[in-house]
Amino acid sequence: MNVGELLAATVPMARTLNLEFLETTPERAVVRLPDQPDYHNHVGGPHAGAMFTLAESASGAIVLAAFGDQLSRAVPLAVKAEIGYKKLAKGVVTATATLGRPAAEVVAELDAGGRPEFPVTIAIQREDEAVTGEMTVVWTLRPNA
Repeated sequence: MNVGELLAATVPMARTLNLEFLETTPERAVVRLPDQPDYHNHVGGPHAGAMFTLAESASGAIVLAAFGDQLSRAVPLAVKAEIGYKKLAKGVVTATATLGRPAAEVVAELDAGGRPEFPVTIAIQREDEAVTGEMTVVWTLRPNA
């Protein structure tokens, strides 16, 4: 099972929104939210909550892809998130996540006994590639007791 399949199988909200995990690598995660009228807002685009979930799911996918080999000793947890809605989103939207720190640097901090924090940046785009939103999720790897 790849990271996208794992998230779709274990995260009920990802299944509810029918998120499609297109790419999940340690360098980049790309997740698509299909156009679904049940999740539209008052102006006919995806609801802000659906776009937040889309972007947060992309951030979780890259975290699992980059740090899945650390799960026996640490739990990835989202610490905080900030989102900005830039343009009206309509139709299918896609979130692309990238790590804000090198994975090796984060693992080195964990190796040294720390609880590393690292940002994941996410761009949300329409099909015409216009950026409709930007999000940053700060994650940590909490060492197991």
